Amino acid sequence: MKNIFKRALFVPFFFYMATTIGCSSTSNEKFTHTEWCKKRYEAAEELYKAKKYGRAIEKLEEILSTCAGSGYMEQTQFLLGESHFNLEQWIEARGEYGSFVVNFPGSAFAETAEYRKAVSSFNMEYKVDRDESNTTTAMKDFERYLANYPNTPLRDSVNYYYNQLIDRVAEKEFQTGRLYLRMDKPQAAVIYFKEFLETYPNAKRRQETLFLISSAYTDLDQFEAARQYLEIAENEASDDKEVLKRSEKAKAKIAKAEENYEKRLKKEAEKKRLQKEEKNMVN
Repeated sequence: MKNIFKRALFVPFFFYMATTIGCSSTSNEKFTHTEWCKKRYEAAEELYKAKKYGRAIEKLEEILSTCAGSGYMEQTQFLLGESHFNLEQWIEARGEYGSFVVNFPGSAFAETAEYRKAVSSFNMEYKVDRDESNTTTAMKDFERYLANYPNTPLRDSVNYYYNQLIDRVAEKEFQTGRLYLRMDKPQAAVIYFKEFLETYPNAKRRQETLFLISSAYTDLDQFEAARQYLEIAENEASDDKEVLKRSEKAKAKIAKAEENYEKRLKKEAEKKRLQKEEKNMVN
């Protein structure tokens, strides 16, 4: 019984020693270590090609931690970024592409990595009523990419993303102006809307802003200014029937507001006249 127990202990111990010795001997042989890393990378690459990105990430991270100096770090780092990118894990993807650009600036994949880093930043969580740091980060990433690769064939794509980012920043300003209008603070709304139009002349909210600033001026009893912004909206809309229809309604609202304003002025003037007469009678 004791002999059987000893043999049972010896077998796993034997395999442990064999494994330890094997690893010790191969770690001293650079060629063997490189071959091991090559096989691991090829396995990870096959998983990536099969779109098994999660499993590929596990293999690639293992290679990064064990294969320094093997010649497979560059491919591994880039493929790790690509895997996270395909899984839409934008924060992780940006981090891996960023590390790649820093560690391998002369790589043939450096330009692609820097572009995808910016795209990853663009896709990170964004909500108009929250901190816009992600938007700022993405804008800086695209600016850096264009600075490093001014002749890139992807310039049109970069411009598309960048304009989207500008619209995000503009949207926050627009919402602030609209909030003041809802809070019955038309003067503050006018200030925000005018700055919006000046800062973001091509923003997608421009047409809406022109109508809202006209409405704010109407509330302030500044009817000529209100009509001027409607006229700008009409001129920029060309033959857009919906815009022209909306403009006509806004003009009718201005006319009605102006009529009420005139009545109010007359009423106030009459009130002052009566008060003056009463004062004279007392004296």
